[in-house]
Amino acid sequence: MGGFVGAMLLLWTPETTFAHLIPWLLLGATLLFAGGRHVANAVRSRVHVSTTAIFIGQFFIAIYGGYFGGGIGILMLGMMTVAGFTDVNQMNGIKTLLSGCLNAVAVITFIFAQKIVWAPAALMAVAAIVGGYAGGAIARRVEPSRVRALVIAIGVAMTAYFFLRKP
Repeated sequence: MGGFVGAMLLLWTPETTFAHLIPWLLLGATLLFAGGRHVANAVRSRVHVSTTAIFIGQFFIAIYGGYFGGGIGILMLGMMTVAGFTDVNQMNGIKTLLSGCLNAVAVITFIFAQKIVWAPAALMAVAAIVGGYAGGAIARRVEPSRVRALVIAIGVAMTAYFFLRKP
């Protein structure tokens, strides 16, 4: 549902709104992932994070994913950290499944809205599949703390890029 809601928001909002939101969305995602362990410990020491709260959080992340998608993995990993997950490889597997589902729903929404430019979309799909398999194979061989550091570095770089570029 969240992927559909996010896709519809993207179809209904002006491009300038999207361009102004991008750096802030990436910044929030990166900070959540980078501080996820500290946030998780602080949250868990004060309140019980219920399964319902996790589902609601993932719903809003799916809306974000259907709307933008950039940094969606960082947001999902941050939410899983708050939920108490510690194995980054396990988290990456769950993240891949969830993001694949929400992206499939968003793509179907865009197809029905006739907003797909097929040639670049096909190239991006092939690159995403190859990158997903290669990235997964590489990540399983790398120390989880290094994967975490790389995710944070990519998040910081993307955030800086979108803050510095002219929309």
